[in-house]
Amino acid sequence: MLGLSNILLLAATYVLLSPGVATETVTTCEVNAVHRLSCDGGVISVKEALYGRADSVTCGEGKPQEQLANTECSQEGTVDILKKRCDGKKVCEVSLDVLGARDPCPGTFKYLQTKYTCLPAIHHVTCEHSLAYLQCDEGQVISIYRADYGRHDLSTCTYKRHASEIQNTDCSHFSSTVSDSCNGKNSCIIKASNSVFGDPCHGTFKYLEVAYACGYPFVTLT
Repeated sequence: MLGLSNILLLAATYVLLSPGVATETVTTCEVNAVHRLSCDGGVISVKEALYGRADSVTCGEGKPQEQLANTECSQEGTVDILKKRCDGKKVCEVSLDVLGARDPCPGTFKYLQTKYTCLPAIHHVTCEHSLAYLQCDEGQVISIYRADYGRHDLSTCTYKRHASEIQNTDCSHFSSTVSDSCNGKNSCIIKASNSVFGDPCHGTFKYLEVAYACGYPFVTLT
């Protein structure tokens, strides 16, 4: 499976026909607020993320000057956390408590700011026990960007499910199974099941979430 921090590393293997993408910026000021990234088309690719303070203006309204003075405050590893949780998804919601309890700069009012792009990829969700059908146009081949088997919300694949089966929304298992099975093929079928991916959270009804792109095979001219 392609690394979560990569951006469709298809060079030297596939040629993707995709337009340039604009960078979006989301800033969350309140400690108890939800940081939400979303893409109307395609999937999220996090570029930069800061938890701390880089200037004295952002999220500074109504705050005393001493809480805004430290503009060289940042928590290490924030971008890696955001990439792991959000890359390859259409929508990603993150609460600030996932960043850990350590305060990078006590006394400073901090904010979470993320810069990301929306990659032109296909997003596919398959409920547990069902088959995922991945398909590209004729002449094109699949390249998996992200494959995640588990559960991240209370709404996906919940029909006729007991509340106890969907309450664990912090369940995920990343695997190379989908990329190993599907990369380079025009179409691919894979079952969303514990027998294929293992069981990351026993008793939870899970789903397979896949983000992939279609491109033309790279041809070397001689």
